[in-house]
Amino acid sequence: MKIRIKFRKYGAMKFIGHLDMMRYFQKAMRRADIDICYSEGFSPHQIMSFAAPLGVGVTSDGEYLDIEVRTSKTGREAIRDLNAVMADGVEISGYWKLPDNAKAAMSVVAAADYDLFFKEEYPAPASVGQFEEGIESFFVRPSEVLVTKTTKKSEKTMDLKKLVYDFRVREEGGRPVFYLMLSTGSVDNVKPELVFEALLASMGLAFEPDAVQIHRRDVYSARPSLDDDGSYFCSLGEMGETV
Repeated sequence: MKIRIKFRKYGAMKFIGHLDMMRYFQKAMRRADIDICYSEGFSPHQIMSFAAPLGVGVTSDGEYLDIEVRTSKTGREAIRDLNAVMADGVEISGYWKLPDNAKAAMSVVAAADYDLFFKEEYPAPASVGQFEEGIESFFVRPSEVLVTKTTKKSEKTMDLKKLVYDFRVREEGGRPVFYLMLSTGSVDNVKPELVFEALLASMGLAFEPDAVQIHRRDVYSARPSLDDDGSYFCSLGEMGETV
C-alpha cells in the first residue's frame, strides 16, 4: 500500500539538511510503529522518498514523503502517533492512501509556491509600492527575463517568463511579503532566491541572503488540463484518499 505524508518544517529544524531529515523520519517510522516496507537484499532499507528536498534555512507548510506499508492505521491514528514522536519543528499534517499505480511524489513535482520576507532585524530596502513598480518593470512588462543559473559544473541561461508562474508583493504588518510560484522538479527547477536576487539587482539593490526568510507554502503536480478555477496545478495532497 502506498502512503503519502505531508508535514511542516519550522523553527530550529529549518537548519537540518535533507539527508539528516531522511534519517530522522526513518527513526520516526519505527518509533511510531508504522508498518513500513523494506527493500530486499543484503542491506534492506525503508521504502521512502521525498517530493522536493528543502534547502537548509527554508521553512515550509507543504513537505511530502511517500512510503510503502504492509498494513496501515487510519490517517488520524497515524498522524497522532507520528506527531507523538516528532521533535519540535516538525509536524505531520496529512496522511493519504495513493492508488497502486501512483507515481512517486518526486517524479510528478511540477511547481512550488513561496513567501519571502525580510527578517525583523533587517529593514526592507524599499517600500511595498516601490517593489510593486520593480516587479512590473522587471517581470511583468518584458517579453522575456533572462538570468544565469550557476552550478558547480556549468552555467545555464533561463527565461523566467516561462518558469515563474506568479510573482507579486503584498503588505503585511507594514512590511513587504513576496509571493512566488515557480517551476520545480528535475527538468526546470528555479530557486526563489535566484528570482528575488534578480529583482533586487534590477532595482539597484543588494541581495543579502541572511536578511531574507524563505517559506514554502506547498508543492504541486501538473494537471492534464485546466481545472474549474483555471489552474494547471494541484497540491500533491489532493492526489490521495483518506485512509
